[in-house]
Amino acid sequence: MNYLPHTDEERKFMMDFIGIQSEEELFSSIPENLKDFQMDLPRPLSEMELVAEMKRVAAKNRTVDDRACFLGAGAYRHFIPSALEAIISRAEFYTCYTPYQPEISQGTLQSIFEFQTAICELTGMDVANASMYDGATAAAEAALMAMRITGCSRIVASKALHPEYLSVVKTYLRGPEVELRESHLADGAEDLEAIEELMDGETAAFVVQIPNFFGIVDDLTEISKATKGRGGLLIVCADLISLAVLKPPVEYGADICVGDGQPAGNALSFGGPHVGFLAAKEEYLRQMPGRIVGETLDSRGNRAFVLTLQAREQHIRRERATSNICSNQALNALAVTVYLSLLGRKGLRTVAEHCLQKAHFLAEKVTEVPGFKLTFEKPFFREFALTCPIKGSEVNRLLLKRGIVGGFELARFFPDLDKELLLCATELTTREDIEKLASAIKEIKEAGLP
Repeated sequence: MNYLPHTDEERKFMMDFIGIQSEEELFSSIPENLKDFQMDLPRPLSEMELVAEMKRVAAKNRTVDDRACFLGAGAYRHFIPSALEAIISRAEFYTCYTPYQPEISQGTLQSIFEFQTAICELTGMDVANASMYDGATAAAEAALMAMRITGCSRIVASKALHPEYLSVVKTYLRGPEVELRESHLADGAEDLEAIEELMDGETAAFVVQIPNFFGIVDDLTEISKATKGRGGLLIVCADLISLAVLKPPVEYGADICVGDGQPAGNALSFGGPHVGFLAAKEEYLRQMPGRIVGETLDSRGNRAFVLTLQAREQHIRRERATSNICSNQALNALAVTVYLSLLGRKGLRTVAEHCLQKAHFLAEKVTEVPGFKLTFEKPFFREFALTCPIKGSEVNRLLLKRGIVGGFELARFFPDLDKELLLCATELTTREDIEKLASAIKEIKEAGLP
């Protein structure tokens, strides 16, 4: 009761209004045995004792940084400069929620503007927004956006789109008047003939990922032509780091580009929070969800920033709203901006080249062991699928015994691929890590494989 803000008079008014005499009566429908629940808690601790106890418990934890780790599948370990943490930890970045008032939020507005600018430079698109939750919801918002632009109610999504992204897209598009089709794959990549059959004059867009979930880098030029030739838009889900070495999506005809900013300056943090991005051609600006910060001049002629567009139902008529995004994600977007600024053009390219080269060196070493081979003979960027002689889950179990966190078990999403692991390498993956994995696989093989 001491923590409730209501006065006795206010509480009496509420009880009279709903027709009860006491607070106990409010909970009378709950069985007594549930209300009499007792927790067996230890005695209270002083602050010093509590800190010591938490340190003791925390010492039992083992993180991926303690071991060689080859997990990826949409969430990636990259080096985060110490300066980044120092910058985003400044109090003014923590205290702003949504910058409604430009006269007191110029710093936050500028940081969002710089984030948008960086996304445009990497993707080659005309305009980018802010406030996407993550890559999955950004892809779903892009699908809705494409339907608003084209007036069509059908979306075709790549079967090689991250399965969790595809699941979110399905959830967003759930309804009697919307149809979602999935493309077919040929050796882990897009089947162009199947796309041509699926796309028609009633299809709003084709959603494709590069690199795709299996790490494969598809040539999207022909796919773009097939999509555009049938009146649809091309939505590309791109990896930010890979854009330092791959063509920007605008060069092969992307209309909307989305993705997740986690790899660029945001730690794994046990799954979040992430930050998504969405960029598009300028002609589609009015259909973009989230927020857009624009540059202008104030009354004195000085450079200033303002929320130019925030077309959600809190601000405009519900039927005209483009989304109901309510979270700003500005701190995570700031981390992306600071990361890209600290690394610069050359630094980001160096990181991407390390990912590319180390992933291929990793593939070379593990496939030297008889019985282990690449699942798909396709170009790949940061990760690749490896076919093992036994179930991938069993390989991972044996690797963990040797202090190695193995790859992602593809059977989780693709039951037919129960012998496949998705192995990932970034700039944090050392030569020693790779050789340790290769030696462990060889040892497992020579031991006879269970």
